[in-house]
Amino acid sequence: MTAIGFVNRTTHGGFRGQLKFLPICADIDIVPNRDKSGDNPPDFRIFTQGVEVGFGRILTGEGRGMDYLSLSLAAPSLGGRKLCANLGRTVGLDSDGGFFLIWNPVD
Repeated sequence: MTAIGFVNRTTHGGFRGQLKFLPICADIDIVPNRDKSGDNPPDFRIFTQGVEVGFGRILTGEGRGMDYLSLSLAAPSLGGRKLCANLGRTVGLDSDGGFFLIWNPVD
């Protein structure tokens, strides 16, 4: 598993941290989608410097049946491709609210 960033949980139910993936190093905010209506809109929206660059959905894992956050980001510097990642709990770090962005390659 390749970590491409790190975020901490915020007091508003979202996450704040950095995406670090080769040519990209950007501060990101993952905020709950408070305007969500129905099942189709994403659970979270992802911003960098005030610009929306992606979204997140809460999914349930098949193995243990636990919820996790799946992220999808897009930016011109990615050449039209999307970058997918999941939030994974940090182990052994100081913060209980810390998560790694784990790269999830898309074929």
